Amino acid sequence: LRHQGSVAEYHLGRARGRRRAELPQHVSRRRALLIPEEYDESFQPVIGAPVTIRPLRPDDSAIERDFVTGLSDESRYNRLLGGAIKVSDEYIRRLTELDWSREAAFAAVTMIGDRESIIGVARYVVEEDGEDCEFALVLADAWQGRGIGRHMLEKLMSVAAQRGVRRMHGDILSSNTPMLGLVRKLGFRLKRHPQDA
Repeated sequence: LRHQGSVAEYHLGRARGRRRAELPQHVSRRRALLIPEEYDESFQPVIGAPVTIRPLRPDDSAIERDFVTGLSDESRYNRLLGGAIKVSDEYIRRLTELDWSREAAFAAVTMIGDRESIIGVARYVVEEDGEDCEFALVLADAWQGRGIGRHMLEKLMSVAAQRGVRRMHGDILSSNTPMLGLVRKLGFRLKRHPQDA
């Protein structure tokens, strides 16, 4: 059973003369897994401690697990589009070990006590055509409403455009009004999901 929702779509465009940077055939998967460090940035949200947005890394598996299992039922429902998933070691590995030639994931992290904690994750995966990508964004409940989600999605859009992606889209449940509001503010076009009756 699919719950009603929308598809949010944004045309990122393409700068004149820009070409998609494809990895040569001989480049190993290990090279493709290399994490770009130039994307780290820190900012001060409207309320709360400073936040750093940086690439999600394989060594984040423990704090990624804490983040995912700590999400409220509502946030998990919205993120998984009404579904449920077992948070296994394999699932966490898939979330944290990325092929940066075709996907990107950014963690919003802050210090809680004496420990770095993930408070949000934004990601995209490039589709087979090499021109479109699907995005997802989830933010811990306690950190919502502070401008962090907007900052993360703008960063994701910027990185995708720099990498030659032309269109970004994502599925959003109709009950997820904060996310629908955010994508509208950022200029996404909303349309009914084609699988909805």
